[in-house]
Amino acid sequence: MSAPRLASMITALSLAILLAQSLPALARSDGAKPVQFLGAAAQLGPRPFFLVNDMAEGDLKSQLQRCAADRGLYERTSFSIGHRGACMQFPEHTRESYEAAARQGAGIVECDVTFTKDLALVCRHSQCDLHTTTNIVDTELNAKCTQPFTPAEFDADGNLLTAASATCCTSDVTLAEFRTLKGKMDASNPAATTPAEYLTGTADWRTDLYSGPTSGTLMTHAESIVLFKALQVQMTPELKAPSVAMPFDSDGDGVGDYSQEAYAQQMIDEYKAAGVSPVHVYPQSFQIEDIRYWIANEPAFGSQAVYLYDADAVAELPGAAELMSYKAEGINYVAPPLWALVSANGEEIVPSQYALDAKAADLEIITWTLERSGILADGDNGWYYQTFDGAISREGDTLRLLDVLARDVGIKGIFSDWPATVTFYANCMRSAR
Repeated sequence: MSAPRLASMITALSLAILLAQSLPALARSDGAKPVQFLGAAAQLGPRPFFLVNDMAEGDLKSQLQRCAADRGLYERTSFSIGHRGACMQFPEHTRESYEAAARQGAGIVECDVTFTKDLALVCRHSQCDLHTTTNIVDTELNAKCTQPFTPAEFDADGNLLTAASATCCTSDVTLAEFRTLKGKMDASNPAATTPAEYLTGTADWRTDLYSGPTSGTLMTHAESIVLFKALQVQMTPELKAPSVAMPFDSDGDGVGDYSQEAYAQQMIDEYKAAGVSPVHVYPQSFQIEDIRYWIANEPAFGSQAVYLYDADAVAELPGAAELMSYKAEGINYVAPPLWALVSANGEEIVPSQYALDAKAADLEIITWTLERSGILADGDNGWYYQTFDGAISREGDTLRLLDVLARDVGIKGIFSDWPATVTFYANCMRSAR
C-alpha cells in the first residue's frame, strides 16, 4: 500500500474515532436529548451544499459554509429519518429507496405497513395506493382491483369531462401477486386514456430515472427488517389504517377473522421473530388505540411507540392538557406535521404553542415531512408550510427551518424525502461548539 493511501486511511479512521467520541451539539441546556450518531459513513451528494449556498446571509449560513468547506466525513444519524426511504427521487417503499436513504445517512428508515389479501404484511404508504405507486393497472392484476382502470372521457372539443381513475389495494391481491409488481413514483395522469398513460404524471421536480423495469423492487415488511438490519439502521414501521372494514374477511366466507389487534400484534411479532431489539424499533400509528395496544401488550416496543398526529388547522391540534394526558398513559413520542411546530413572526420562524406545550409535557417530538413540497421560492408551498409560508422565500430556507426545529423546538428527529439534507445539518451542528 502506498504511503499517501495509508495516510489517507489513517486520517479517515482518526476522524471516525473523534466523531464517535464527541458529544452531539444539538443537545441544549434545556434538557433536550442528544442526537444519536450510528458511526457509518454517509454519502450526501450535492443537494445539501446547494441549499447552503442558497441561504440568505447570516450566522447560520456562515457556520454551515465552514462545515461544508472543512468537514470531510459525515456520519449516519438517528436525527435523519428516511420517509418511505428517499422518495423525492426513488419510488417510495422500494429496496432502492431504502438503500438510498441509508447511504444518505438516515439512521432510521420507515416501512409503512399494510396487508395483502392473504394477510402478508407489506410496505406501502396506503392499503389502496397500488394504482399510483406501482404498475398494477398496466398488468393483468388490474382486473382484480377494487376499481379497475377507467379511462378519461372528453367532450367533442377535447375538454376533460371525467378524469381517469382506479383504486387498487394490497388487500385485492395475494402476496405472490404483489411480488410481480414494480414500484414507481407516486403519481397518475388524470387525462389518461390508456393504462400506460395513467402511470405517468410524476411532478416535474421529481424524476422517473429510478422507476425502470429492473428497479422499483417492492418489499414485504419482513424483508424490510432483514434489509434494515443489513444496512445497520433503526426501524420505524407505521401501521397503516386499513381501507377495508375490520375485522377483515381474509378467507372469503363472509365473516371477519382478522382484527385490528391481530394486525397490530403481527407487525410486532415480525420484529421479535427477526431477533430485533425493541430499542431499535419505533412503531408508529395515527390511531391512538394501536399505541395503547402496544403499551399494554408489548411494553418494550410500546415505550417507543410514536403517536402520529394529523390535523388540517391549528385549532384541531391537541392542547396542553391533552398532551399531558398522553404522557400520563405511557405515550412518550408524538409526531405532528411540520406546520404544527412552528409559526411565522414576520420573516422569522418561531416555535408554536403546540411545540411549547408538547415539550412542557415531557414528550419527545418527531416531525414530518421535510423536502416534500417541491420548489419553495414560488411562495405557495402548500399544506406542510401553512403556518409559516410567509417566512419562506428561497430553497435555502429549508435549513433555516431545520435549525429552528432542532434548536428551538428540540425535535428528536425528522422525516425527510431526501435524508442527506438532515444528515448534513446534524453533522455540522454536532461539531460546531
